[in-house]
Amino acid sequence: MMWGNGYNMAWGWPVGLLMMVAIVLLIVLAVRTFAGGTDRAGRRGNTSVVSGESERSPARQILDDRFAKGELDATEYRERLKVIDEKAR
Repeated sequence: MMWGNGYNMAWGWPVGLLMMVAIVLLIVLAVRTFAGGTDRAGRRGNTSVVSGESERSPARQILDDRFAKGELDATEYRERLKVIDEKAR
């Protein structure tokens, strides 16, 4: 009878594989956490500096969202954008 070293070896490789996957996931989670993570829009770190995009005001964000949803046409979007830009100055 084999009660020592070879007992139930079939579970050895799946458990080892799961442990390796868990370690890799923990490393990825730690890197993402300490690297700044993402903001609410899903952008990583400080992408506004990298992409040249300046911080938008809440009014501009709402206007952009409404235009993206199709609630505003292009001319109405441009008119309202001018008003927001004038108020920002």
